Amino acid sequence: MLALVFLNVALQIFDGVATYVGLHAGMGEGNPLLVWALGHVGPASALFLFKLQACACLLLLWHVRRNRFAAPALALSAAVYVVCSLAPWAAALAALHLEYWAS
Repeated sequence: MLALVFLNVALQIFDGVATYVGLHAGMGEGNPLLVWALGHVGPASALFLFKLQACACLLLLWHVRRNRFAAPALALSAAVYVVCSLAPWAAALAALHLEYWAS
């Protein structure tokens, strides 16, 4: 269970850093709530606040870890972030890296 919490925190950190780098490289953000926050408080503040909220939710799941839904919720969260964040950002940043070195 603790490994799932750490995996989710690592995915949150990756997502925040990758989003920040991607935005500064001219890529877009797919989350409309985050897009709104980016326009109102700026990239660093918006990402920090969104990731802080996500990590608070992870800590809440850790707190209720004896609940039978806690572990599946952490596993589902990790799976969603792998599919919707890690894979797309890794591919986009790899393409950006290849484009940079090709020029």
